[in-house]
Amino acid sequence: MRLTTHNLYHPLPSPPPPPPRLFTCQFSSPSLCHQLPRLSFTSSTGQRCGNAIRVVGGGERSHVSPWDEKPYEILPRGGKSFLDEQDVVTFLDPPMDLIPLDPSSYNPAAYLWKKIEDIPEERRHCLLHLLQPRLISRAWEIAGTRYEDPKLARKSASNLLSSEDDETSLEIYNCRSSGGPWPIAWMKFFKKAIFSCSNGKTYGRFIGGTLAKFLHSFGPLYFAVTDVVEVMPTEQPCDLAYEFRDGLLDLFEYPQGFPTPAKHPYPFNDQVVIYVRHIGPRVSVGQAWQEGKDLQQVPRKLCGEMLMVKDLTD
Repeated sequence: MRLTTHNLYHPLPSPPPPPPRLFTCQFSSPSLCHQLPRLSFTSSTGQRCGNAIRVVGGGERSHVSPWDEKPYEILPRGGKSFLDEQDVVTFLDPPMDLIPLDPSSYNPAAYLWKKIEDIPEERRHCLLHLLQPRLISRAWEIAGTRYEDPKLARKSASNLLSSEDDETSLEIYNCRSSGGPWPIAWMKFFKKAIFSCSNGKTYGRFIGGTLAKFLHSFGPLYFAVTDVVEVMPTEQPCDLAYEFRDGLLDLFEYPQGFPTPAKHPYPFNDQVVIYVRHIGPRVSVGQAWQEGKDLQQVPRKLCGEMLMVKDLTD
């Protein structure tokens, strides 16, 4: 029997369920989603679990055996809705007529990791469009429970950072942020590159996407990847940090075609740090802070949480 997100919830005994709802998500970036179909959830009056009663778009009910269940549902218009992607979104944003089981009975971060792992690598980038900003923030919160399990805490979203693949020296990630004040408002969809150097250190920079015009005008945004176990302003756990510093970073080697390091423009030159948590294979979330050069300056969040998914096309 296929384990789905609905297995983690008990239906509320009352009041009666709300009328059927149909959620859709249209992919606005063909380069990221390769014209994948729109996503639709089953309505709140029918769940996918066991011999479930399935209702799609207010259609007729039908009993579905777990042995006959396919990895996707056919929508009324003929498109496909992948169940593994639905599970991630539903777990982060459960229907109002469902309540979670006792959180102490399972680790939410472990479950989220497993559901992301269930999505084939070539489709994980679709999470960038399926997860709205508030769900990215929710993923950051859930990822905090990963550190309660020592075995799970040792997992990494990157081969390069975990040293599992000695041949990997460059990784590209597609990223999404909820934006923020200028110039962070440019940072909605962009890419980041992570690369290792012969001195054993790891660096990265933001590239392309909605940042392209900004980077062309103000220079590259290089950062150092450092092992950090705590978000300084909140004292919450994390896996690592991207420290922007002054932008030069004593960086003497970088991938071919990358620009020469230059000093950062404001606010990236004001002690900006992005703290990172791994939430699944090749998927992580980040929280950006402007901590300030002045010791008396109160750190503030630079923007909303950001989602980062490895790009398989590079």
